[in-house]
Amino acid sequence: MNSFLPTVEQLPKGHPIKVYYQESALIQDLILELNDSNPVEDFQKYFNIFNQLTTIEKRFKRKENQLFPYLEKHNWHGPSQGMWSFHDNLREQIRLLNGYNSEKNTAKITENIPYLVEGITRLLTIEDGRLFPNAMDLISEDEWKEFYIGDEEIGWMLPEKPCPYPPVEATYVHPSQDFSTRDLSFSLENTFHYDEGYMTPEQVNLLLRFLPIDITYVDENDKVIFYNRGDDRVFARSKGIIGREVRFCHPPKSVDMVLRIVDEFRAGTKDVAEFWFNFKGQIIHIRYFAIRDNNKQYKGVIEMSQDITDIQKLQGEKRLLDWD
Repeated sequence: MNSFLPTVEQLPKGHPIKVYYQESALIQDLILELNDSNPVEDFQKYFNIFNQLTTIEKRFKRKENQLFPYLEKHNWHGPSQGMWSFHDNLREQIRLLNGYNSEKNTAKITENIPYLVEGITRLLTIEDGRLFPNAMDLISEDEWKEFYIGDEEIGWMLPEKPCPYPPVEATYVHPSQDFSTRDLSFSLENTFHYDEGYMTPEQVNLLLRFLPIDITYVDENDKVIFYNRGDDRVFARSKGIIGREVRFCHPPKSVDMVLRIVDEFRAGTKDVAEFWFNFKGQIIHIRYFAIRDNNKQYKGVIEMSQDITDIQKLQGEKRLLDWD
């Protein structure tokens, strides 16, 4: 372990690989502390160390969502397959131990901790011997400079946030002013750029149509400008409502409530309103959200309706696909 460390030490401060090795050092220290702890004699001490170690999930997510996609761009798909499965095995061990922790089953904890420690230690060895050296060979310096924003969204195990890489001046740059050019693996023909990513009008329409939620958008002039046409809408809609005032789209008994919601949203005193009730044997959840632009100016209301009958029946967990 740490055979690649001499090369890493030469990297600039904040480089993503250098940060991974700072985390590796923290992980190794936590493993030593965990091995020295005794859940039978001092459960709280063991439990605190264990919880610190489980923040390794942030490291897993950064690798899976940041590092692996860049490796795939350079035609190395192995980490996305083999190492991701390794992560999932460790997640399962952590989940198992969390169950024992909740029961304070110290016998099972003592029995299973070595498997977690062994797995993490093996993972660090593979990272040091193969993953990170190959990543340094494949990923360009310009690409490494693209990591920080995404890494920051996911987070690190470290007690303090690493400094940006490359170093940046203190001047704040709004996301709308970030004009960084990135290589994309798909065509941008006939697409529009949204907050994150690109889609064609057809893709946007398909996305909205297949959402399992009814959506209706009322603009700042109180006119209905959009609804999604799903196959299983909770409430029927027709194209005749487009351009119609929202006050005329609800039964008389509920108009006053709808208008109050709109008025409060427009005034900026409220942002959300929600209701749930029985309707034709279904439990319906309705939510209204105020829509505002980047300058906090009111731009309308979005109404979202959903049949949550089956959702309310969910119990326990389902982690496996039951198609077979």
